[in-house]
Amino acid sequence: MLIRTYSCAIVGVAAIPITIEVNVDIGVNYFLVGLPDSAIKESQYRIDTALKNYNYKIPGRKIVINLAPADIRKEGASFDLSIAIGILIASEQIKGAEWIEDYYITGELSLDGSLQPVKGVLPMAIEAHRRGKKGIILPIQNAREAAIVQGLDVLGAENIKQVIDFFNEGIPIPPTHVDVQAEFQKSLNNYEFDFSDVKGQENIKRALEIAAAGGHNAILIGPPGSGKSMLAKRLPSILPPLTLEEALETTKIHSVAGKMSRYSSIICVRPFRSPHHTISDVALVGGGSHPQPGEISLAHNGVLFLDELTEMNRSTLEVLRQPLEDRCITISRSKYSVDFPASFMLIAAMNPCPCGNYNNPKIPCTCAPGMVQKYLGKISGPLLDRIDLHVEVKPLSNDDLLTKANGEQSAIVRERVVRARAIQAERYQNCPDIHCNAQVNTKLFHQYCAIDEGCKTLMKQAMDRLGLSARAYDRILKVARTIADLNASPNITAEHLSEAINFRSLDRDSWGR
Repeated sequence: MLIRTYSCAIVGVAAIPITIEVNVDIGVNYFLVGLPDSAIKESQYRIDTALKNYNYKIPGRKIVINLAPADIRKEGASFDLSIAIGILIASEQIKGAEWIEDYYITGELSLDGSLQPVKGVLPMAIEAHRRGKKGIILPIQNAREAAIVQGLDVLGAENIKQVIDFFNEGIPIPPTHVDVQAEFQKSLNNYEFDFSDVKGQENIKRALEIAAAGGHNAILIGPPGSGKSMLAKRLPSILPPLTLEEALETTKIHSVAGKMSRYSSIICVRPFRSPHHTISDVALVGGGSHPQPGEISLAHNGVLFLDELTEMNRSTLEVLRQPLEDRCITISRSKYSVDFPASFMLIAAMNPCPCGNYNNPKIPCTCAPGMVQKYLGKISGPLLDRIDLHVEVKPLSNDDLLTKANGEQSAIVRERVVRARAIQAERYQNCPDIHCNAQVNTKLFHQYCAIDEGCKTLMKQAMDRLGLSARAYDRILKVARTIADLNASPNITAEHLSEAINFRSLDRDSWGR
């Protein structure tokens, strides 16, 4: 008897429908074809043991299982449940052949028959809904994640016996429901850190406010203990709230990477990723034999914070150059390539020199002459050019630390950021894939970042003095455009431009001299 069950394989952040064809015939043997990996080939032993715990078995007959289409590589243990149900129906141990086609089935089997969570159920649920399926059957741990797809029966099962009883006897599996809007609104402003915790450092807060308002990259450079990491961790609290579309897109990436917990359904706050400086280039941008999203994709629609930037491997840093420009990363293999979104804000932090005390008013620098430039030289010029704001962070004096009052709350700063983003949204409403000033391409640059003759003279003086590249010139004007938006100014003025130029003071040709 031939039976077809349905599941999905994950390629990039997309779900590819897979048909599991199970044929039980006269003879003795077990064949699993259709480019399965080792984990799928081993499913026979998991399925056999799990079924025996509930008085079912893999029949001693000729069983041929094909995972179609056969030219797509299938990986992981997520096909265990769909293969097991296909075998039981094809061998007529249970009923359900007439309505098995209404469901996508996914889940990894334990030897005791319980179901283990799998990756990528949100793309699967989206694909099931798009294909007109009635529902999806999956492990209970993944149910809330898939339930954000409306109009689909999400049936979370704890073990294979529940799925067997559902098809054989019609015993219902309670569907999981999630009120997406309520869930989204409840957690929208759920931030652990607040700007009001930070005393002083008003110029750094101003720089981060500008970065948040325009989606700009920034680098913080200062002595140890000056507050670089503390300030960076509070940046998400002043970013505009995620839209529902952005939240779904971000959740899909984390679902594919297996980063969703049993109790979470949708990511409601902007991601903040802070990998250790020993991270490899593959872990940072994604990849592997079966490409998985890296840290830059997990930070999509949020912040990627790279602390101790100069301690990172230079080759690892260089792979950031293309994603920072294109806001996506393409992982190519011999037979296929996958695209992962990577629209993130890069916030980096570093010490100014090997001893960490260059320009420190409290502790003198002990580095030899030329060491500061050599230390900064660990970061390539092209990468620094792609960072819009270069911000020097100096430690607070003891008096300021003890007497200064707490600063503005993040909610107040966020209101200004949201107003500036609203101006940009209106400005770029007819420009697809452009939502903030940092994303403006060359075609639109001269239209929206135009300056008068006085500003051009100021820019020429700055370029001659700082030795700025053409890319740095563009970045300065984009930052000036953001500052103008924060001031609700329709035009870039010399005041806006001067402030933007001040945030390039750490360029290679001026720092450490």
